[in-house]
Amino acid sequence: MVRFLTAQCGPLAPPYGDFEMMRLSVLSAAAVAFALTTGGASSAMASDQTEVLAQATRTVENLKHDPSFAQAHDMLRHARAVLIIPKLVKGGFIFGAEGGDGVLVERRGGHWSQPAFYTLGSASFGLQAGLEQAQIVLLIMSDRALRGIEQSKFKIGAAADITVVTLSGGAEGATSGNLSGDIVAWTSATGAYGGLTFNGSVVDDKSDWDAQFYGRPASVSDIVNNRVHNPATGALRSELSSAL
Repeated sequence: MVRFLTAQCGPLAPPYGDFEMMRLSVLSAAAVAFALTTGGASSAMASDQTEVLAQATRTVENLKHDPSFAQAHDMLRHARAVLIIPKLVKGGFIFGAEGGDGVLVERRGGHWSQPAFYTLGSASFGLQAGLEQAQIVLLIMSDRALRGIEQSKFKIGAAADITVVTLSGGAEGATSGNLSGDIVAWTSATGAYGGLTFNGSVVDDKSDWDAQFYGRPASVSDIVNNRVHNPATGALRSELSSAL
């Protein structure tokens, strides 16, 4: 709600006349319109962030009850971080390619950090015929993989020393015998699912979302080291803790 404050005053003294009064009225109207527009954009962004957090929490709930995740339950205990993309969809990224927004949460001692907002996108998802929507949780198992993801525009598969395996059935065929890698991916998809590959996918932080959500500009390092806080993150962090 925009609240207007007015002051009582007498007629404008010369040299102000009808034209000046009209000019001031136009400038005031423009200022109000700008405030309404920017306020609306800020509220819309906050709503998007809240929805991503809620979806990420539900994704962790689904992950805990998926039989395929039982193979990697102990891996979560040793993961350096998790990157949760709760809703990867067609057209969810730039230029009509596939992608989705999510959060990176790191382990700090026996607790999970504040989440940093991220996006995952790749044209390669389009090769998977019939893919409608997917939930993705990337278990970041090594420091080198975590350092790569903390940097801007990390491309999965570009670094030869970082290995990625997927956990769910039909998604590159990972089994309990070969679940070793720098990044272990759990996926759950709807549609005529033909498998999902992550090589070539780009992971990038959303610094504008972070700044708006935490009330000031904050780097990924600031966020995961808990130098900024937002109480709205409690449900997700609690759900992750219960998954251990």
